[in-house]
Amino acid sequence: MTTQQEIAYFDPKHTPETRTEKLHVRLSNYAVYRWFFALLFRLGALSGFRGRSLVIALPYLWLLVFFLCPFLIVLKISLSEQAIAQPPYLPMLSALGDGVYNIKISFSNYLAIFEDNYYIGAFLSSLRIALISTFLTLLLAFPMAYGMAKSPKHWRGVLLMLIILPFWSSFLIRVYALIGILKDQGLLNMLLMKLGIISKPLIILNTDVAVYIGIVYAYLPFMILPIYASLEKFDWTLLEAATDLGANRVTAFWKIVVPLSKSGILAGCFLVFIPSIGEFVIPDLLGGSGTLMIGKALWTEFFINADWTVASALAIVLLLILVVPIVLYQRLQEKA
Repeated sequence: MTTQQEIAYFDPKHTPETRTEKLHVRLSNYAVYRWFFALLFRLGALSGFRGRSLVIALPYLWLLVFFLCPFLIVLKISLSEQAIAQPPYLPMLSALGDGVYNIKISFSNYLAIFEDNYYIGAFLSSLRIALISTFLTLLLAFPMAYGMAKSPKHWRGVLLMLIILPFWSSFLIRVYALIGILKDQGLLNMLLMKLGIISKPLIILNTDVAVYIGIVYAYLPFMILPIYASLEKFDWTLLEAATDLGANRVTAFWKIVVPLSKSGILAGCFLVFIPSIGEFVIPDLLGGSGTLMIGKALWTEFFINADWTVASALAIVLLLILVVPIVLYQRLQEKA
């Protein structure tokens, strides 16, 4: 049984006026869309949400289902004890009889992480690689974003498309392409030897340098786009005013352009730093045996050692490390 509000929204006699309404009419021909829309109305009726409140509640529902619930599951496993079973951990809740239950919580997995130099080294190495990669990405991205913002308007769309173009291909294929470029007999070494710059191939693949190159290449658009968004709205007459007041170009750039684009720089740094600290594919394919990152340690514990409890504890600690810069960023935004 449908409500009057649902019937009004799917009324065939209603003439659509806006683009949104026309799109809604087209999608209404599909049963899945009508079912989803009816479900939203039912949820709104049950929860008391209406209109805008229901729309706002949907992202929180998404976070609840796909973030909070998995997080609680991982947290539960991290507080359990390892066992030779399937799944490989003991249940936290056990029945003793007569309606009495025993809850057993263990912090031994967290103690094992902080007592083992292997895990501490993985965290420190991940932080080092992520920080250096973020800094190198910023050095490359800022001039590119600056040039895009200063370019004529009719060229900006083309330049933006060129930045986004790598996303049209698979991330894994792009990383494999880097192997063909960076290996001993790869395109880079062949070109340098042909130009006479080097006499023998450089050892780049299976080193930390290859990991830096891979992360910078993979996450460069995530740094360019927020910086470009800040610089696009920049009032360039401020630079002219600064030069009229006696400042040279370098001083005007550091005193005006950089502070006013700070929000874009911080957003880009977070977009690069957060995924790169837990990166697995790039260090696994481009790095060597000495390249230790927490993503590889997590994969090893889950799929090779079958130690889900320690792997879950590693994931929780990594999440807590990532929460710190996000909270600091929010505090800076509030002060600004």
